[in-house]
Amino acid sequence: MTPNDNDAHDQDPFGDFVQTFQIEDLNIRGRLVRISDIFESATRAHDYPVPLARFVGETMALTITLASALKYDGIFTLQAQGDGPVPLVMADMTSEGGIRAYAKSKEGADLSNIEGVSVPHIIGAGRLAFTVDQGPDTERYQGITELDGATLTECAQNYFRNSEQLDTAIIICSERPDGKSLPKAAALMLQRLPTGTDDSDEDENWRRAVVLMSSITTDELLDPNLNSAQLLYRLYHEDGVRLYDPQQLNHECRCSGERVGRTLKSFPRDEIADMADDGVITVTCEFCRTDYVYNIDDLYELISKTESD
Repeated sequence: MTPNDNDAHDQDPFGDFVQTFQIEDLNIRGRLVRISDIFESATRAHDYPVPLARFVGETMALTITLASALKYDGIFTLQAQGDGPVPLVMADMTSEGGIRAYAKSKEGADLSNIEGVSVPHIIGAGRLAFTVDQGPDTERYQGITELDGATLTECAQNYFRNSEQLDTAIIICSERPDGKSLPKAAALMLQRLPTGTDDSDEDENWRRAVVLMSSITTDELLDPNLNSAQLLYRLYHEDGVRLYDPQQLNHECRCSGERVGRTLKSFPRDEIADMADDGVITVTCEFCRTDYVYNIDDLYELISKTESD
């Protein structure tokens, strides 16, 4: 591959996609994630301070990176939970590439003093949880690790170091500029493919690939004028890089009036009555902030109809 290849996937805009690649001579598989429009869509309805918005973007980039490395048919969910001013940041991604995310702050939490995308300052002490849900007839997979690190990159690195069998290196970054520019987030991950043998050359190849990866700057990862082929060629042109077809991503909130109504109908009538304000129940989606409004008498009528069927 050269930086001037004319294949369609080499002419990508900045986002929104995950690009799988292989470093031919080093037996290493990688993923490059770059998002912009879906980052904006996920945060547009929320009044997040800039550092928290950037953290949400990094959470989305990490979610996409991890989900795209798995074979599953369903939903991959990542949750960062802690005791800080923002006790929950989560994102989930369907196997078709639909992703959404949100952050939940403590009531009355002062977020004005948050500086940088700092896990201790935003999430506090807690854990990082990964879940794969492939439907009601399958067993859910879950991985949990402590939030051990100053950044999401460090936390993810520590998870792979302690919990996974594959050697993995990852970089995550984001920016949320003031003004009219769209936000951007990116992630770059390398994984050493298993060979089943102990080989000092393979060890050296892995170390070399990680050192080269570490030379990439945030500005390069977030540069809209630098496409996937150019970025990866800068790093691994001596070894050869094979690019596979990228997976396109979209912002997708799966909430609906039908789903919310079905959930409300599952509650006892006295609990439904407690939820109502002047005979009306309003349910707001945490992800997209859409309001679903229900008249309590209509709900009672639906419940009665369901009970009689």
